[in-house]
Amino acid sequence: MAWSTRQVAELAGTTLKAVRHYHEIGLLDVPERTANGYKRYGVPHLIRLVQIRRLSELGVPLSEIAAMEHGDREPDEAIRVLDAELEAKIDRLTRVREELADLLRHRAPAHTPPGFASVYGDLSERQRSLLAVYSTVLSEKSAEEFRELISEPDATEQEFEALPPDADDAVIADLAERLVPGTLRARERSPWSRDPTSDSPQGSRQAARAMADAAAELYNPAQLRVLKRLIELTAETAEGTGDEAR
Repeated sequence: MAWSTRQVAELAGTTLKAVRHYHEIGLLDVPERTANGYKRYGVPHLIRLVQIRRLSELGVPLSEIAAMEHGDREPDEAIRVLDAELEAKIDRLTRVREELADLLRHRAPAHTPPGFASVYGDLSERQRSLLAVYSTVLSEKSAEEFRELISEPDATEQEFEALPPDADDAVIADLAERLVPGTLRARERSPWSRDPTSDSPQGSRQAARAMADAAAELYNPAQLRVLKRLIELTAETAEGTGDEAR
């Protein structure tokens, strides 16, 4: 029995292009040609094509097929490696589906950082921009801590968010003082907030720089003055209570 290239491809459930590619990379022997120049494939070629298709269906790369058969890798080892890769892929896809479900449940946009869909709708555009930067430098654990901190904003924090850029000194000083208790409670409840970049995958220094640069660009002058005064006041309070060493 002999078949043309098209016929053997159809029998094996593959394509002409695939058969020609297998010839090019050495996975399939090129058959002898008839007197009129046409290639004629036999049963061994069909068997070989079926084997290649089966391995491809399992996800074995064509380069690995060659290595397995040349003795460069034991078949069992190759299968174990493939299984581990598929397990990792399944885990990733499962996580992505969970994130998509979370986005749909909270009607959050697709670009929302993972884990923040539940709070994204309550954030201002400035806060969303800050979150986009923070999500690139915070570790997964730190991102969870940050989400907890912003999930229950109080009236004073909302007042800070709405502070106009031309706020006068008295307003700035008053707001900074009223922010101190909430800041100290947050530090007590979440020690992480004292040094949020300590476990950053990007390195603490680079992460802190990115967060500071984002804040400097996205907050208006009055808000930056409030933050500066807030840092001074919380440091003074901590020093007065002996909390600075904790």
